Amino acid sequence: MSEKQILIIIPTYNEIENIEKIIREIRNINSKIHVLVVDDNSPDGTAQKIKELQKSLENIFLIQRERKLGLGTAYVAGFRFALKNGYEYIFEMDADYSHDPKEIPNFLNAINEADLVIGSRYIRGVNVVNWPLNRLILSYSAISIHAISYLNSRY
Repeated sequence: MSEKQILIIIPTYNEIENIEKIIREIRNINSKIHVLVVDDNSPDGTAQKIKELQKSLENIFLIQRERKLGLGTAYVAGFRFALKNGYEYIFEMDADYSHDPKEIPNFLNAINEADLVIGSRYIRGVNVVNWPLNRLILSYSAISIHAISYLNSRY
């Protein structure tokens, strides 16, 4: 893969327990990856933790929103940031490790031969545990929506 700007968007709400660990793990995989945290005014201090990390880590960005606006709008804000700043590769990841950072190299390799790479926790059936049914249905449906949106914007 050539040197292209990579951004990982991580929406957060009360993720202070995970956020530093996942950012450091991402950066250990590839130190040139940029990370954008879109925080929905987490009362646990997640945004403040990002501000502290920005002092010691380059290319960590924060969009701090005034209230909880939800996952979908967080990703929209993140994609706007990515497009405005010319990122070529854009990832979506959750801070709770439901998306494994160790898969990033696989995505970066796969994108060399595709226009779009989508990962899914449902490739081998439903393997998510301890989620309420409504979250499972929303998550399962989201991949189709993302693919359709991409295809509609592309053609």
